[in-house]
Amino acid sequence: MERSVEERIYQMEVWHKDFPELLNVTVIQRIQLKDGKSGHVVLFSDDLNLPYDKIILYYRLRFQIEFTFRDAKQYWGLEDFMNIKAAQVKNAANISMFMVNFSRFLTEQNRADTEPSIFDIKIRSQTAFCLDLILKNNPEISKVISFEKLQMTLADIGCIHPQKKAA
Repeated sequence: MERSVEERIYQMEVWHKDFPELLNVTVIQRIQLKDGKSGHVVLFSDDLNLPYDKIILYYRLRFQIEFTFRDAKQYWGLEDFMNIKAAQVKNAANISMFMVNFSRFLTEQNRADTEPSIFDIKIRSQTAFCLDLILKNNPEISKVISFEKLQMTLADIGCIHPQKKAA
């Protein structure tokens, strides 16, 4: 297969007028071979001994960490807890981070069947929890319709990616 993008990586030590020490700068340039359009990314480090591949890796990891915190805040309550004691804060933060990792695991597990989002996983989990409570208090409902069918039907109302129904 023919490559459509050429990537060039440059590394140099440079001075900056607002920074008192030398900087380790890595520039990544990507060129579209079809039309010659190009773009570049400039990465900085104050560690002069760091090779360019490590700088690129650290920036990728940095953004992955930021996405993890965004998901923990947006979906799993990291922003909403009101604890002030150290143990409670630690527990709440750890639960939020665990749920981010667990939801990513579930997303990967379900990738073949559907394209679930974290929001879909959260809706399906909340639906299962609520249905379980309802069926414990009203067991006669389970005689009319199965838990799984009821859960899928109700969860799909709020999901971004409804599950595909078997024909």
